[in-house]
Amino acid sequence: MPAPLPLDPIAEAHRQWIDHGWGEVADGMAVVTSLMRAQQILMARVEEVLKPFGLTFARYELLTLLHFTRQGALPMAKASARLQVHPTSVTNAVDRLESAGLVRRTPHPSDRRATLVELTDEGRALAIAATEKLNTEVFSRPGIPDDQLEPLLRILAGMRHDAGDFDTGGAPTKW
Repeated sequence: MPAPLPLDPIAEAHRQWIDHGWGEVADGMAVVTSLMRAQQILMARVEEVLKPFGLTFARYELLTLLHFTRQGALPMAKASARLQVHPTSVTNAVDRLESAGLVRRTPHPSDRRATLVELTDEGRALAIAATEKLNTEVFSRPGIPDDQLEPLLRILAGMRHDAGDFDTGGAPTKW
């Protein structure tokens, strides 16, 4: 890990934005840039934990989604929708997980056009083990004080709602 910088580069960019006449959007630039950097930091932590399991975050998410279903299986299109990724991404993840023996493709019992992706026993065990490690190493200490988590979740849920990620039909989100 490189040594910390002697100044906050995003705060410096914010100052430069103002100095160059873009003050009305400087806060927005700083928020976007800060969120993107925070995502990089968190992904690096998650990937470090998942690497010994031979998983990427995308593959881990798919295993976990399947683990949470009643039958341990979902149509590939439904998995794509729930993970909010392109169907090609799910296909690629399934290919890798299937070659590792963690999932299998099976015909849909009532829709001949659909294919189910089904979790194997090995996949379920790996999903649980990886989740336990992520819970301990990352999720229990996200790098944000506990008293700031709920307000941040509300802010981010509002942003995701406004972007069309979900529609609660007017019902409030948990946070």
